[in-house]
Amino acid sequence: MNAILEMRGITKTFPGVKALDDVNITVQAGEIHALVGENGAGKSTLMKVLSGVYPHGSYSGSIIYEGEERRFRGIADSEALGIIIIHQELALVPLLSIAENIFLGNEQAKYGVIDWSAAFARTKELLKVVGLNESPETLVTNLGVGKQQLVEIAKALSKKVKLLILDEPTASLNEKDSDALLNLLLQFKAQGISSILISHKLNEISKVADSITVLRDGGTVETLDCRAEPVGEDRIIRGMVGRTMEDRYPQRNPKIGETIFQVENWSAYHPIHAHVQVVKNVNLNIRRGEIVGIAGLMGAGRTEFAMSLFGRSYGQNISGRVLLHGREIDVSTVEKAVSNGIAYATEDRKTYGLVLAEDIRKNVTLANLDGVSKRLVIDDMRELSVANDYRAKMRIRSPSVFQETVNLSGGNQQKVVLSKWLFSDPEILILDEPTRGIDVGAKYEIYTIINRLADAGKGVLMISSEMPELLGMCDRIYVMNEGALIAELGVAEASQEKIMHAIVKSGRR
Repeated sequence: MNAILEMRGITKTFPGVKALDDVNITVQAGEIHALVGENGAGKSTLMKVLSGVYPHGSYSGSIIYEGEERRFRGIADSEALGIIIIHQELALVPLLSIAENIFLGNEQAKYGVIDWSAAFARTKELLKVVGLNESPETLVTNLGVGKQQLVEIAKALSKKVKLLILDEPTASLNEKDSDALLNLLLQFKAQGISSILISHKLNEISKVADSITVLRDGGTVETLDCRAEPVGEDRIIRGMVGRTMEDRYPQRNPKIGETIFQVENWSAYHPIHAHVQVVKNVNLNIRRGEIVGIAGLMGAGRTEFAMSLFGRSYGQNISGRVLLHGREIDVSTVEKAVSNGIAYATEDRKTYGLVLAEDIRKNVTLANLDGVSKRLVIDDMRELSVANDYRAKMRIRSPSVFQETVNLSGGNQQKVVLSKWLFSDPEILILDEPTRGIDVGAKYEIYTIINRLADAGKGVLMISSEMPELLGMCDRIYVMNEGALIAELGVAEASQEKIMHAIVKSGRR
């Protein structure tokens, strides 16, 4: 086979951090090449070097593409040669149509005037290739995440892609949409298009990858040939973390006490379409020291329920009661919810969980400024002490607490989010997709933190799309579908099959 890409001796340094250290990777023409490693291993940085986000001169080493050394000054240079990157945070404009997004910056024009007929016709062709049955005039904001991902791929195809880079493409997708996307990659492979796939979902890597390059601490550990022999998840993990992980979930002996949190007849309606009920008469409870999960498919209403509960951050015409220690509490605003002992770690940490332009220190103390203030003035030394304490306890990997959170890996960003809410000293912590986009090593650390909270007598409500995660962590699991709780299972009786059976059964009613 011929190599379409070789990256030799790539080294990239940021202030105080060597992100890449003599990294080497070779991608063969027409293969799916997986790139794996823990958060902070350097995967995304390496791909930004390749695509020109970090231009030639800002790193050392060489890029050999289609047999020639390339020196990309920006993304336009790499795209001109057919190297297209799709980032984890989709780069679509919500209020533009599918066609406008696909040809944004690459408009179909004649004599300086956009040819909309040509744009729509070409968009229809591209959407057919990716299996998306939508009008080219549909606004992107009206599409689900899975369909938006397909629009991004259609956009890549419009640029005559030869090497497609996908950074965590299935992180926000349900199982059905993930399978559809992986099958699409296999179709591209049959057409001779090469792909580099970055994913923490190791079962997906094992399913489609022809070869796997493992990064650890900014360096190349090994490249595994999946064509020679099957490569299982345990083998990949050993390369990523440098050790075996016999148990993905830390051991815990739960000490569950009395009921401390209750939600009664909770309902919420869509924030725009007032006639659509999104959360339907939800009743649940959490006991002291208990981890309670909410399972469900994408669109089941889990996040909408959590956000409506946390200061009515979502929805309108919200009704129902919330009780803490048997006493009704006011959660009508975020400030009141927090002051009454409720915390919510959002699934979208970059948009709603963190102030990315601020450093770790300021993010950690953000939800409890009273805890670092005297007479309404922030005590800088107290704030620094608190931030350093949480940096040590949560094992946040950074040169100091003055590092901006935007430069942290996903796992370390999540630890900052958790630190922020732990410093507010909540009674109930709602965790929405707490390990999304996080590698197996960092996941284990997050799980350990969650267990510590429960052991300290807190109540934890955990929302996750990964059923094995719920089964491995929770004491009790509620199942949600179409905005309503449809089943409640103790961990001893719960299984993926029972959860899916409950969902399917409720859908037939």
